[in-house]
Amino acid sequence: MDNLAVSEDVPACSDEQVEDRRADCEIHHRAYDLERDAVNEDERRVRIAVSSDVPVERAFGTEVLDHSADAIDLSFLGSGRAPLLLDHDMTRQIGVVEEVTIDGEARRTRATVRFGKSALANDVFQDVVDGIRSNVSVGYRIDDLSKEERDDGTVFRATRWTPLEVSIVSIPADHSVGVGRSAATETNVPEEIKIMEPEVNVEEVRAEAAAEARTEYAKATGEILALGAKHNRRDLAEAAIGKGHSVEQFRGVLLEAIGDAKPLEVAEPDIAPKEERQFSFIRAIRASATGDWREAGYEREVSDEIARQSGRTPKGFFAPASAWGQRNLIAGADADGGFLKPTDHYGNEFIAALRGRLVTAGLGARILSGLRGDISIPKLSAGVAAAFVGEGSAVAEVNQTFAAVTLAPKTLGAFTDISRKLMAQSDPSAEAIVRDDLLNAVAAKLEDVTIEGGGSNEPTGITQTSGIGSVAIGTNGGAPTWASAINLVKEVEADNAALTDNLAYLTNPKVKAKLASTAKGSGDSVMIMEAPWDRLYGYPMGITTHVPSDLTKGSTSGTCSAMIFGD
Repeated sequence: MDNLAVSEDVPACSDEQVEDRRADCEIHHRAYDLERDAVNEDERRVRIAVSSDVPVERAFGTEVLDHSADAIDLSFLGSGRAPLLLDHDMTRQIGVVEEVTIDGEARRTRATVRFGKSALANDVFQDVVDGIRSNVSVGYRIDDLSKEERDDGTVFRATRWTPLEVSIVSIPADHSVGVGRSAATETNVPEEIKIMEPEVNVEEVRAEAAAEARTEYAKATGEILALGAKHNRRDLAEAAIGKGHSVEQFRGVLLEAIGDAKPLEVAEPDIAPKEERQFSFIRAIRASATGDWREAGYEREVSDEIARQSGRTPKGFFAPASAWGQRNLIAGADADGGFLKPTDHYGNEFIAALRGRLVTAGLGARILSGLRGDISIPKLSAGVAAAFVGEGSAVAEVNQTFAAVTLAPKTLGAFTDISRKLMAQSDPSAEAIVRDDLLNAVAAKLEDVTIEGGGSNEPTGITQTSGIGSVAIGTNGGAPTWASAINLVKEVEADNAALTDNLAYLTNPKVKAKLASTAKGSGDSVMIMEAPWDRLYGYPMGITTHVPSDLTKGSTSGTCSAMIFGD
């Protein structure tokens, strides 16, 4: 099923090139049918026919590809690097040509192609497997032609040619080709279309360019003169115009000449303080727009006087500086203009409430989820003791002592009231803010009771659990010492409780600051806690404001902070 279709390209060679046996200026294509029984889905390989010596009608005559071994240059197609393309598009490679052979008996070339795993390659390969895409085309270059005259016409034999790529195509040049058949059709050569250039009137173009240049020159001259007059340096302005300077060039010259000198002040017309309030921008704007100054005589008089003193003609009207300085509307008072001052609302920059860090879970606390009723966890509170006995003596009987750790459900909740209108109109979403805040409040309270729960309506926390070891730090309000930090570890190890790697310190920012500013010993420059600031005595340390700082050591104590060590 490797039937030949037709060329898909315009002819590559002129008569002179044919006579010179040289035809290497363009790439030609021929199309074939896929062999459906040669598809290996597991290895993504397909065996295809690449070319044959079936004659094909070209615009310049009949073309035949010589299939002798020395006529085909397979150096590239058989290198393992030749591409498998989609529709001869060099930017869409979907595989590679792995192997090429010449079938001398059938006078054909055959190739094994392997599809890639890109999205495009997968789509095309699946279409090949499903029988949707069944057309193959080969791209080749003719290196040498020989001309033969036959009874049925002129035949050009490609005595030397080079296949360059193989493509999966959707529409071959002749889609009537089927199994066991071959056909060829003529290739349509596109007509040469000449685009006539529009005639250009050179004189008109020159006239337009000259008019535009004059306009730009007049504009630049006016700006230069205005700048010179403003800074009382008309001499520089006239010199710049004579030299053909641009406005930007004159600004540089002017800036260098005047330095920090102030612009020339234009005298304001003498206006009595009582009359300053008579100047109305509304009347002046209305008169300027309509051309009727009967209701704005005072404003016109002031504008004309400013124009006379400044030597300039306004496009609209001049207003005295004192009028611009009036402040009748006040942004701070709503009734006096505050309602006109907008307030920008940045909902995307919402600032959430600050809460203490949640650290106990990260320090190794076990969390039992999915609980419903009361929980009882059995434990071995006292084990047997082994002992040596003398000859003939019996080993004393000792029984294990068991106990249980009980857990009872506690109710924890948070409540807030939110209106329907607030939910509909808020930015950012009030629903999301309230929901997140409720969750954060519950999590923060859980952290609180985990550390210092009282055990009444709430769970019993670490600091309120009886029987745990403690280290007292001298008198009331005593500062932590290096020895006290070590003794906390000693208490846990002495109770044989240091059995896991989840040991850690837990305290608040006040204690951390004290540890970082207290020397290990008298005259020592090394502090109890140094970098890294999340470890102490080789163990990790959690810092959170949920650890209390309002504890009391004695009846007359001030406030004290807790530092906890354990699993």
